[in-house]
Amino acid sequence: MAERTHGYYVKLVEEDYFGSVTRQDKDAILACFTEEARVTIYHGDNEPRRFSGKSRTGDSPLSTFFDHLLANYDPAFEDFTHYVDVANDRCAAHFRVHLTPKPASPYLKIGVLVLQNCNFFRCRDGKIDDMILYYSNPSAAKSGQPMPTGFPKQE
Repeated sequence: MAERTHGYYVKLVEEDYFGSVTRQDKDAILACFTEEARVTIYHGDNEPRRFSGKSRTGDSPLSTFFDHLLANYDPAFEDFTHYVDVANDRCAAHFRVHLTPKPASPYLKIGVLVLQNCNFFRCRDGKIDDMILYYSNPSAAKSGQPMPTGFPKQE
């Protein structure tokens, strides 16, 4: 395993990954992940949502998550704090997310969501291989919305 620097992981996470999400460049977003990557999203007491680059039982395709996000929101990220473990190819980031619904989004009436996130990244070959995302939406508790981002759609 090639050892990378602290700066490498900060750039991978903040500039390459989150920067591509902000620019809404899906190809560049997916290029940050290994082919076998897995993403698990935790929010409160809801069931974890899992996405993967390659089909796994119970997982949705990773691209499905980004299709939903980019179709419905203009995301922006700020106030990063990074924790990097270079020797083990891992890092974490705490940050704030602003999700502004797009004009045609069914979430427009909810308004801008401001989330507090903490993501954990396990990397392999210089890319994200496993991302665990924890988020909270303090305003959702007041509105009674169990899924602040509306994904996955509840029936």
